[in-house]
Amino acid sequence: MSFITWCIDHLNYWTITFLMTLESTVIPIPSELVVPPAAYRAAANGSELNFFLIVLCATLGANLGALINYTAARYLGRPVVYAFARSAVGRMCLLNEQKVERTEKYFTDHGALATLIGRLVPGIRHLISIPAGIAKMRLSHFILYTTIGAGLWNIILAAMGYALASVVPEDQLSDTVTRYSHQIGYAMIALAIVVVAYLVYKARKK
Repeated sequence: MSFITWCIDHLNYWTITFLMTLESTVIPIPSELVVPPAAYRAAANGSELNFFLIVLCATLGANLGALINYTAARYLGRPVVYAFARSAVGRMCLLNEQKVERTEKYFTDHGALATLIGRLVPGIRHLISIPAGIAKMRLSHFILYTTIGAGLWNIILAAMGYALASVVPEDQLSDTVTRYSHQIGYAMIALAIVVVAYLVYKARKK
């Protein structure tokens, strides 16, 4: 963990991509500890970090991590995934059978769009690619929905970090972002559901 702590303390485009790749697998590294601090520092005069490149690298990392989960789940199958969740290594990653079951149920209830909307749901965000792999979701659709969902979430986090640079001390940034990120995430979920419902309604009407 000391290496991960070093990466968080020395955020650049490489460490952002690396940490966000880990965040999208099963390793418990909240994106709130990566993207907002990077954007916070990008707001400083003379910073070498760029807001848009931060979002790009974070989204690239999210896709890489999601692809790892998707590929493992697709080719290893449900029994191996659940066996890993019950293992000591799985518990070290804060993973358990109940979390996988909850995520799989969420995917089943919402279909392929769960990959997009699930990227905005706390506790499901980094696991939603597992049921997509188990269900053998088409790879092109998986990448598209993951990119949209992860990109939207990273824009929200980066915007928060950038905006808070002028009003919140850096040592209070993490607590402030955590306090508001869940509320924003749920608001985005509600908006996404409304949009999807409207599109389904229009399609059925035609």
